[in-house]
Amino acid sequence: MKGLRKRRRIQIVVLAAASLALSAGLIGYAMRDGINFFRTPTQVLENPPGPDETFRLGGLVEHGSLIRGQGETVTFRVTDTNASVPVAYTGILPDLFGEGEGTVATGRLVGGVFEAREVLARHDETYMPKEVIDALKERGVYKDPRTAANAPAGGS
Repeated sequence: MKGLRKRRRIQIVVLAAASLALSAGLIGYAMRDGINFFRTPTQVLENPPGPDETFRLGGLVEHGSLIRGQGETVTFRVTDTNASVPVAYTGILPDLFGEGEGTVATGRLVGGVFEAREVLARHDETYMPKEVIDALKERGVYKDPRTAANAPAGGS
């Protein structure tokens, strides 16, 4: 009787472990296209991803780089003040998208040009994506607009 209970417990533990492993595998398989890694322009140029890899590119829209072509195609450059990557996007840009503003684009790097399928922009005057802020802070070029607005005029 004791041997039967022990064997039954072992069977249940093995079945539970196999179920857990199968569930984790199915979840990972389902999420394989939904996980997009964030990269700055410097990271993209230092270690270029393959043409099939989808990732998020974030930084500032470089001044003087925004070109609206015929139709819905727009080209611009995303910079982290150290390096910049050309971006091509076909579609309607967000209302708050502009030069010198923070942006995050999702897409692939093909032939040295980032082909964006989605472009996000800040949603108010002070917002910038956390990843972009962190990347700019790393480079030492980020100034918080909230503290800059509260700073005394004239440097005193």
